[in-house]
Amino acid sequence: MTLTTERPTTPPVRPRWWRRPWVAPLAVVAIAFVAFSLPPYLSMNPASSRVPAPDFFPPHFAVLSLHVIFGSIAMITCCLQIWPWFRQRYPHAHRRIGRVYVFAGCLPSGVLGLIVSVTTPYFGPVTAASGVVLASVWVACTLAGWRMARQRRFVDHRRWMVRSFALTLSIITNRLWGVVFVIALSPELETTFHGDEVLLASTVSALSAWLGWVLPLLFAEWWLERGDAAKRRARAAAASRRQAA
Repeated sequence: MTLTTERPTTPPVRPRWWRRPWVAPLAVVAIAFVAFSLPPYLSMNPASSRVPAPDFFPPHFAVLSLHVIFGSIAMITCCLQIWPWFRQRYPHAHRRIGRVYVFAGCLPSGVLGLIVSVTTPYFGPVTAASGVVLASVWVACTLAGWRMARQRRFVDHRRWMVRSFALTLSIITNRLWGVVFVIALSPELETTFHGDEVLLASTVSALSAWLGWVLPLLFAEWWLERGDAAKRRARAAAASRRQAA
């Protein structure tokens, strides 16, 4: 008779809410950003817009306002969606908020952002091109993540949503880069830019627009590959231990 011993199964380790110290600061930054950016577009007064409206597109302010409102919904819901403790503790709420994030946040804001980018000529064609590419990639990543969830391919869902979240919050880094380039390039106004303030503004806008979303997306890809590499090393180590036993 062969005696077999069953190894005790250990329950899955659930992340503690306090083991993600970056979640709370990120939420505070996102809420502060929304509190600063949103009020002018709730006033229904085109004069309060921070983006000049072109004469050839009268609905510009309405489209821009809706873009900001839906984008604000995406930013706030994003902070809950990327919180591992909330995601595992409240899976049903995670799914419902995820639908809000996709259909009341990213998708409408991305489509409207594409229109705003095409119809806002004041920051130059390089900035407009960045807005078009960003809106397209943002919508594509979000749709891909939603489709993966519908197909219950949750590993792929997580990867696409990490990319979507990076693009959602890239508006914050866009503004930070803007401050950096204003400080760095303003002393060059009379030399490099020959006193042309419009050229300086378009240069700052173009640099911050592209770096604002490209760098976060590259960081998200690095973070995903780093996590996958760690899992591969863990699987290889476990296989080696099994072979040695």
